[in-house]
Amino acid sequence: MEVVGVCAEPSGWSGSMPGLWRQRLPSAWALLLLPFLPLLMPAAPAAHRGSYKPVIVVHGLFDSSYSFRHLLDYINETHPGTVVTVLDLFDGRESLRPLWEQVQGFREAVVPIMEKAPEGVHLICYSQGGLVCRALLSVMDNHNVDSFISLSSPQMGQYGDTDYLKWLFPTSMRSNLYRVCYSPWGQEFSICNYWHAPANCCLHSDPHHDDLYLNASSFLALINGERDHPNATAWRKNFLRVGRLVLIGGPDDGVITPWQSSFFGFYDANETVLEMEEQPVYLRDSFGLKTLLARGAIVRCPMAGISHTTWHSNRTLYDTCIEPWLS
Repeated sequence: MEVVGVCAEPSGWSGSMPGLWRQRLPSAWALLLLPFLPLLMPAAPAAHRGSYKPVIVVHGLFDSSYSFRHLLDYINETHPGTVVTVLDLFDGRESLRPLWEQVQGFREAVVPIMEKAPEGVHLICYSQGGLVCRALLSVMDNHNVDSFISLSSPQMGQYGDTDYLKWLFPTSMRSNLYRVCYSPWGQEFSICNYWHAPANCCLHSDPHHDDLYLNASSFLALINGERDHPNATAWRKNFLRVGRLVLIGGPDDGVITPWQSSFFGFYDANETVLEMEEQPVYLRDSFGLKTLLARGAIVRCPMAGISHTTWHSNRTLYDTCIEPWLS
């Protein structure tokens, strides 16, 4: 604390005893009051908590960085000074490119950001982008992600007729879309990379449907650890480097089917939804979900009344489910 000196009398002042007394009195009183200065001075503002970790945002199917302008405003308001990067890759129809191709592109974009942030970064990944980010966490040996926020993402796959599917495959219904998606041609479309038909959905057509998914799925079956591959152990180890997994979704989403897929729930053979803890990938801990839950690193934040395209612009959702994990 800087101590400000007492001003001297004007130069015309005479050096009489009363004047000398008046000159010295403030100094004497100052000495007496020094112990009480902390009580008399107004409280100093609290020191800033320090810089926030950078935030990286990955968009979803048919999206672009512009869709996240509200989210960017919320972060700047609540955590001023945060460096937020909304990655402008695979926008619009380019988001239909195979997911492994997108993973490689996003990986090249996030590595420099992580290298400049030794304290770690946060990921906010929306819809299809949540699967891209989960794959990134699996394949990156040295990632430093603190919070991975999965925002209405079909983490256990998608099995439902949506406007996206009707536009892309107008002659296919969900019950026979596996014929397209589980073909080499279908796997060239991102949405087919996480198409996940229940085990017995198509027994009238193909009694070996389960094998079709496991053998044909070039993406979801691999990152879920449902199919053996040489990198399975390394990918699991990499995924477990994440500090926290925040899962967000809700029953009024209208696109993610079942909506519980946002929380690693999914249909059984009878199309009854089984929660995460009942899923084989959890019970086997095939890519680390059970380990994360055991160490208290999974946060589930369900919220009703939010449609799929408004998750990233809903302020209540941001304040409740996202902001607390951006420290």
